[in-house]
Amino acid sequence: MSHERQGRAPSARELQAYLHDHIPLSRAMEVSVVSIDVNGVLLRAPLAPNINHRETAFGGSMSALAILAAWSMLHARCRSEGIDSRLVIQRNSMEYERPIQGDFTARARTDEDEWNRFKRVFERKGKARIGVTSIIEYDGQTVGRFAGDFVALQVQP
Repeated sequence: MSHERQGRAPSARELQAYLHDHIPLSRAMEVSVVSIDVNGVLLRAPLAPNINHRETAFGGSMSALAILAAWSMLHARCRSEGIDSRLVIQRNSMEYERPIQGDFTARARTDEDEWNRFKRVFERKGKARIGVTSIIEYDGQTVGRFAGDFVALQVQP
């Protein structure tokens, strides 16, 4: 089976439904998919279901949204390029730069050189690792930074 077959990336509506159906935390957080294309994903979360005792966004919600954005971007890119894989997070770090007092977003993008290396390794070995970053934004400013390593494992027929 070739991993070169072309697929189709999910639409924003399809991705949001997938997240809510398969990752229940995304539904509880009221995550919405603002935009998606092969190069990136933008997710939004409202403050109310993600609030902490200080009336700012809970750090775990910020981290979860950043992970969801990174995973979603990889999921969409793999799907659009016909790469049939299971994606799992291996490790991550999160920096919290400022408190969030309202709705916030996470934006994940693909680095083309990193993606091309990942794809070559996956095609050769049936598994590959890729580093992804997400930026958390609130009120027009970057308020958090996520870096994570994800592993793609070939789905066995």
